[in-house]
Amino acid sequence: MRLTGLLLIPVLLVACSRNGGQTVLEFWAMGREGEVVQSLVPEFERRNPAIRVKVQQIPWSAAHEKLLTAYAGEAMPDVFQLGNTWIPEFVVLQAIVNLDDRLPAVQRRDYFEGILETNHIDRELYGLPWYVDTRLLFYRTDILAEAGFSMPPRTWSEWLEAMAAVKALPGGERYALLLPMNEWQAPTILGFQLGAELLRNDARFGNFQSDAFRRAFHFYLDLFRQGYAPAVSEAQIANLYQAFGSGYFAMYVTGPWNIGEFEHRLPKALRDRWATAPMPAPDENYPGLSLAGGASLAISRHSDHKDQAWKLIEFLSEPEQQVAFYRLTGDLPARRSAWQHPDLASETRAQAFKVQLERVVYTPKIPEWERIAGKIAHYAEKAVRGELTEDRALAALDQDVDHILEKRRWLLRKQAR
Repeated sequence: MRLTGLLLIPVLLVACSRNGGQTVLEFWAMGREGEVVQSLVPEFERRNPAIRVKVQQIPWSAAHEKLLTAYAGEAMPDVFQLGNTWIPEFVVLQAIVNLDDRLPAVQRRDYFEGILETNHIDRELYGLPWYVDTRLLFYRTDILAEAGFSMPPRTWSEWLEAMAAVKALPGGERYALLLPMNEWQAPTILGFQLGAELLRNDARFGNFQSDAFRRAFHFYLDLFRQGYAPAVSEAQIANLYQAFGSGYFAMYVTGPWNIGEFEHRLPKALRDRWATAPMPAPDENYPGLSLAGGASLAISRHSDHKDQAWKLIEFLSEPEQQVAFYRLTGDLPARRSAWQHPDLASETRAQAFKVQLERVVYTPKIPEWERIAGKIAHYAEKAVRGELTEDRALAALDQDVDHILEKRRWLLRKQAR
């Protein structure tokens, strides 16, 4: 026994020397974020010489499945990126840890309230926003000016007037607005603006036949019926940026990733002929609500290095690092103080997002939301195409959502016993 122990000592010493006595953190990040975040890691390791970070880039298309597979195999990384709508699922699985005691109140107030709230489940914090996004209006300033509007619309009535005026302009086939009909975001945003609650009875059932959502859905469908928006999906437009540049459509509800795309893909002659603006509101309470989106950072419940993992999250959440990340990716900072940096304060197109981020709401915080969102898009497209009436589309949507939530109802009944 003594001899065996002595033989093991050199092996252990070799293993320690290879790691230099460091704690190795495994960090999974998605898409381009996983590629560029590696350039920030050396500064973190310089400040924390006892920690080494191993970054693995995961494609967004495979991220959800890979995380679930890692969870099932008890092989999750120490720190990982989560889309905000995934957080409820990983809380139910007990895969991530509560961060309430780690985030000081002064820092908590620095986050956009609606975005931070997406990370709360049952009033407990399980993730920290890494970057944020929402949707608002991209528009051609020259086309709106030609139609008689020097400012972007602030209310639904102004929006309709502007769309009618743009549609009436000469110059062949053109539309006022692009709303890809295979996306769930637009009808959902309009519903939230009218105060719709998408689910009812503690998220046990769909609530899409409610008066508020029905009125929003009618407004949404009217945009197509009046010819203001083309009945197409994004995939049916051969070149989105060319279509915007040619004036095929003058307005587009989309997110911050398109700022860089528009700047790089539009002709130089259009450089100063487009802008961004917060969403119009159904009343005078401008800006209208939009969606709280983005991605967060979480710590695995099975990590043996939770304190070191939090150090990495703290570092990536520093305003200076958020600005650096913005420069690298165009992803918008989650902390208000980062927006005071000249790189962002001078970006007028980004500043519209800062205004909008103060007026965002979160989607239902349940694991089934991704499937429900897909159903919203499915029935919205059927209604736009005239395959279903408004009433039948909403009834079918509620029916499908009720089916999706069947297991949730069973679990809640079981918990109540």
